[in-house]
Amino acid sequence: MNKTIPALQPPQVLPELALKDISGEPIATPTGRKLMISLFREASCPFCNIRVYELTRHHRELKSLNIDIVAVFQSTEDDVNRFIARQPRPFRSVADPQGALHQRLGGQSSLAGKMKAMAFRMIGLFKGMSSVGMAGMKTGNAMPVDILVDEFGRIETAYYGRDAGDHMPLAQIMAFAIGTAVSPVDERSRS
Repeated sequence: MNKTIPALQPPQVLPELALKDISGEPIATPTGRKLMISLFREASCPFCNIRVYELTRHHRELKSLNIDIVAVFQSTEDDVNRFIARQPRPFRSVADPQGALHQRLGGQSSLAGKMKAMAFRMIGLFKGMSSVGMAGMKTGNAMPVDILVDEFGRIETAYYGRDAGDHMPLAQIMAFAIGTAVSPVDERSRS
């Protein structure tokens, strides 16, 4: 895994991203609302699928707490649309097949990180594969990135996953949404 320092650090202002969702609608950043940007590997990635379902389950609560979610997939627009067609998502999705945004925001790629997730997150792998199959594990080595941005466009937290299933804890996202101090739960320091 590339050990470079993450490109984004609090309280840096989120750079203008010029994103369009899969419907072709521009996504304004900052929006005057809190924002979570989640960068995923492919739309068919089993680990990504689990996280997307988790964000879907908590979307109504997060939205009521003034936080919007944008999911960015390193997949073609057709692949993202096919994934979304299975179960429409309540948040906006972006296709970034070349991974340009992932690179620009300091995301890493790691075959070892993908293999680590496959070895140590078996339950999640099988759970995610139940709806997307194994196709998403065959390509791409991008590690997940979760970025929390306040209503003024400042980065609160930039979380760079160490393996394909390593995402910012939901408790940390909820703390940010309700405006309490965000203290990262770093399970990595316990290993």
